[in-house]
Amino acid sequence: MEYVILFGVLFGLLALGVPVAFCLLASTLATVLYLLLPPLVVFQQMGSDMSSVALLAIPLFIFTGELMMKGGLADRMIALASSMVGHVRGGLGQVTVVGSTLFGGVSGSAIADVSAIGGTMIPQMQKRGYQSDYAVNVTISAALVALLVPPSHNMILYSAAAGGGVSISDLFAAGIIPALLLAASLMVTAYVIARRRGYAAEAFPGFRTVATRFVAAIPGLLLVLIIFGGIRAGIFTAVESASIAAVYAAVITGLVYRHLSWDGFKAACTGAARTAGAVLFIIGTAGAFGWLMAYLQIPAQMVELLQVLTDNPILILLLINVILLILGTFMDMAPLIIICTPIFLPVAKAFGVDPVQFGVILLLNCGIGLITPPVGSVLFVGSAIARQPMTTALKTIWPFWLTCAAVLMLVTFVPALSLWLPALLK
Repeated sequence: MEYVILFGVLFGLLALGVPVAFCLLASTLATVLYLLLPPLVVFQQMGSDMSSVALLAIPLFIFTGELMMKGGLADRMIALASSMVGHVRGGLGQVTVVGSTLFGGVSGSAIADVSAIGGTMIPQMQKRGYQSDYAVNVTISAALVALLVPPSHNMILYSAAAGGGVSISDLFAAGIIPALLLAASLMVTAYVIARRRGYAAEAFPGFRTVATRFVAAIPGLLLVLIIFGGIRAGIFTAVESASIAAVYAAVITGLVYRHLSWDGFKAACTGAARTAGAVLFIIGTAGAFGWLMAYLQIPAQMVELLQVLTDNPILILLLINVILLILGTFMDMAPLIIICTPIFLPVAKAFGVDPVQFGVILLLNCGIGLITPPVGSVLFVGSAIARQPMTTALKTIWPFWLTCAAVLMLVTFVPALSLWLPALLK
């Protein structure tokens, strides 16, 4: 009966449109009351999960991304990408993918990526004759690259949800090759569709322009090296890295680029505080929910259930991917990571999957959910920028969606894509 209460209240409230954090809290409290446990334990677990020192990196990385977005870095990334790939057929689509990849290495957030890059590129594509559905689809799918490259705060969240036993530096390294593979695959897809629709290419500005724009973008690009290189080399921890990144971003955007105004700085502070507050509240409620699942031994029972269904690792991984893709259609990324990690990580480990590889699989699954209705937040933002209904993009999103799914399958069944680089850098 406790399972019915836990998941019945959760999915019932989700169906009514109640925010995810309150759904998690209500379902946990209802189940705890049914079990005659003291309700205070729920709030103790929330406080315990939110007070982890490692989680300090999340608001700091969010603040860094906000500063870079308000400080004009996105424009420099777009200019560099335009000079590099703008001359390819459907050049603005290619620029969007490369620009999102470059900016993703600074923001670490798909929402920030689609807001910053899409805010510039979607109107540009519409103005130059690209259809709105293409502009939205290439932008939102390219934004998923940001989830896999440093400083993805979702990787820090996964590490915390896994009990802190998964190295953040290994996760940062593990996401790089899948991210580049995803970006390259999306560029091919964008090219094929642009060719079919007859989109034009931009003129190549010359190598001198490429070099000039690269030099202008170097201060921003160095942020990725500071974050990833510092953690990987053991110079500082993830929290120290995030602190240094925030200070560096303020100096670069305010003193070097001189694009960050006082109003922009205040907006960055407000945006970061709002986002971080929401994320940390979700972390707390999802942590209490996860504690209750552990108390009820749901992860162990899930392992036993899947082992009864099949002992084939390929089928198990396919089944996990399908479940995660379905859950991602109506749950946001942060709660999905915190809820599903303690359930599916033991299953994956039982079938020989490395926790670092599973982290990349989980994040890519969650990312695909962000561009899938009905709760696809990245899809919603992209459609809002284009001022079109989500249904317009959904009619033609399938080539990009299938491309992301194909990369997911490669990451799932070719462990070297995730594990080769962390092993090389040790």
